[in-house]
Formats: sequence, C-alpha cells, structure tokens
Amino acid sequence: MITGSLVIMAATKHRATRQGGAVREALSAAGGFRSAQDVYAVLRTQGASVGLSTVYRHLQSFADAGLVDVIHTPEGETTYRYCGEPGAGHHHHLVCRNCGRTEEIEARAIERWADTVAENYGYTQVDHTVELFGRCAACSA
Repeated sequence: MITGSLVIMAATKHRATRQGGAVREALSAAGGFRSAQDVYAVLRTQGASVGLSTVYRHLQSFADAGLVDVIHTPEGETTYRYCGEPGAGHHHHLVCRNCGRTEEIEARAIERWADTVAENYGYTQVDHTVELFGRCAACSA
C-alpha cells in the first residue's frame, strides 16, 4: 500500500495516496479497458471510500503520466487500461465491442503513413491515435 510519499512519474510529481493506489489496483485487476464509472463501481463493492470525481482525477493523472492507455469507444465513452510503467512505447489497440478484450497491435504501415502525411504538410511533433473495434473470435462464435 502506498501512503503519503512522493513519486516521480513521467517527469511530473504526483502525490501517491491510498485512494490513488486503490484506483490503480482496481484498474490493473480489470485487465482491459474500463470506464471511470466501472472502476468506481468495483471500488464501492470492495468497500473503498472513494468518490467518483476522485476516480476521474486519478485516471487522468495516470494517463498524463503514461501509466494507462486511454481510448474513446465508438459510443464516445472514455475508457482506461493499466499498462504499467511509462515508456512502453506508442502502440494501437484492437478492441472487442462486446467483451472489451484488447490486443496491443503494431501498425508500422500507419506509423509510416502518419510520418509521410506530416512531412508532406511540413508538420512536426505529430501525434495520432488509431483504435480498431470489432468482435473477438470468442464473441463471434
């Protein structure tokens, strides 16, 4: 359990708290992309004393620090997945619309395309997000 110490995450100082640790653990245990509401519901069933706004605040902090992946579902909901220490590198996801199963995918062709488009228009320091949604084999069966 983390209590009251300062930790360095992605060159930004964050105060590690009991509630933040609980949010991180709940998201990590979920094993896939979950909304802040989902994480909040898990914490409440575990008897944790944490508010929904606190869950949102910690998830955003984790995203800023590179500890979670963030995707927006086709319905427009923001979801989060714990990915561990920052610096895992840029990647994309293939996400099952039904069960939420997620695969990290390499997309070299997309990376080359993004670099070419940016170069053709004279842009630098370009970021992009590509997420693929479908049904996994188990849900399709």
